[in-house]
Amino acid sequence: MSVAQITFKREGREGIVAVGSYLADAAKRFGIRFDEDCAQDEDLHFCSLVVDSGSDNLSPLTVVETEHFSAHGRKANERLACQAKIQTAGDLVIMTTEKKEKADDKPNTEEQTEQYKKDFAELPLEKKIATLVQLEAIAFGETVSFIINSPYLVFDKVMDVMAEFGLKKEEESKKSARPKEHEPSPKAKTKKSAGAKAASPKSEAKPEAAE
Repeated sequence: MSVAQITFKREGREGIVAVGSYLADAAKRFGIRFDEDCAQDEDLHFCSLVVDSGSDNLSPLTVVETEHFSAHGRKANERLACQAKIQTAGDLVIMTTEKKEKADDKPNTEEQTEQYKKDFAELPLEKKIATLVQLEAIAFGETVSFIINSPYLVFDKVMDVMAEFGLKKEEESKKSARPKEHEPSPKAKTKKSAGAKAASPKSEAKPEAAE
């Protein structure tokens, strides 16, 4: 399997991905998310990025990209991650778009933990003891709840099966959203089908019955 070396400069992440992958899938593999998901039916895309080097290893601009950049303008070597496909092995250096900070963003876990420690330290001794007792009661209650609900863990297995079904539906939806330029031609499909038939083992001839 051919692979390409890809580097996401802004996030400081790099590794290898299979040739044939879209830049959107490669980004997702490295834990990189865009501000919003693209709504291709409405011609809304939020996955633009700049290819600093290695653009020759990508598929040409699709019709969707051409129309999008005609309407919104285009930077040098800018691509849509959901449309750009890695076609050949080589090195790729990608610069994602800087995310906009939202005013309603919640503080991260570390900030919340530090704030909790600060608030707890300022409590009088009686309040500290009462808080600790309350936390112990909550922990005990969760433990009892887990023991009581253990027989119903089979339900989780059912949910796992449903989740797997959901992933299959998501993959089908993803394929339907791929650029038409990247769909295999009818001739390629015919050759693949013929090759599969030729590769299938022939049934052995049954020995003739002895007279």
